[in-house]
Amino acid sequence: MPARTHTPTTHPATGSVEVRLPWWAIALPAIAFAALLLLIMGSGEAQAATTDPAISRLLARITALVTG
Repeated sequence: MPARTHTPTTHPATGSVEVRLPWWAIALPAIAFAALLLLIMGSGEAQAATTDPAISRLLARITALVTG
């Protein structure tokens, strides 16, 4: 009969839940969001782009707020 091995647990003993994310779990989605936002902003120069001017103004204000 095989003996059971003791595996140490990393769960807190108090019953609380602790979640630790690596740095890239936050950085990669933020970089992807910024890249997609830049792609959307750059598409206004295309000849076939027919967007509502209100959306363009809104996106321009958002980028102005984000960039400083």
